[in-house]
Amino acid sequence: MSLFQIVEVKKTFKNGEVDEQVLKGINLTLKEGEITALVGASGSGKSTILTISAGLQRASEGRLVFEGKNLNEMNQEQIRKIRARQFGFIFQSSHLVPFLTVQDQLMVMLNVSETKLKKHEQKEEVEKLLKIVDMYHRKEAYPPSLSGGEKQRVAIARALIHKPKILFADEPTASLDSRRTKDVMTLIRELTRTMDITTLMVTHDEEMLSYADQIVTMKDGLIQ
Repeated sequence: MSLFQIVEVKKTFKNGEVDEQVLKGINLTLKEGEITALVGASGSGKSTILTISAGLQRASEGRLVFEGKNLNEMNQEQIRKIRARQFGFIFQSSHLVPFLTVQDQLMVMLNVSETKLKKHEQKEEVEKLLKIVDMYHRKEAYPPSLSGGEKQRVAIARALIHKPKILFADEPTASLDSRRTKDVMTLIRELTRTMDITTLMVTHDEEMLSYADQIVTMKDGLIQ
């Protein structure tokens, strides 16, 4: 089922006195339980469409329809609430807080999402997800003691702890070797399907395309 629609989205940036159109009319439908991979050369617009879809910047024109509502017409507070409650984010770097344990990284995310769970219920949810991503045995560990693959598993758990409907992943395995890339992508695919998440991923790694249900190639601000 379609959960998110990108309709005739355009984006123009000011480059000195010149208007530079980075997106020239993007149309894309994202479905529940599926991974959509955006591929293309640097400057093709793939990262721009990801950040616009995630509400991190506004489109110059067009509609971003999530659950029947246009994000491009919402104010900043409305978008912030959707990001906190409905969206999850995974980046190239795990961006873990160095002085928080693995368990606390997820607890903080639950608080940010304004969950209605009680404290003991929050802890149960955190432990449950850490077991799923095979990081329960490191729940008291701090980020400096984790390997790159372990950090990214924690980042995935943190992105999913509040049960978002959409997961935005920007080069989620760029810092990992081939074995850890396979492990992380297998995990993302499994969680996307079992949790009925809609995943939009930017990648330049062709090996990752085998994990995607939909592959979208971009060039010069357009879908090819």
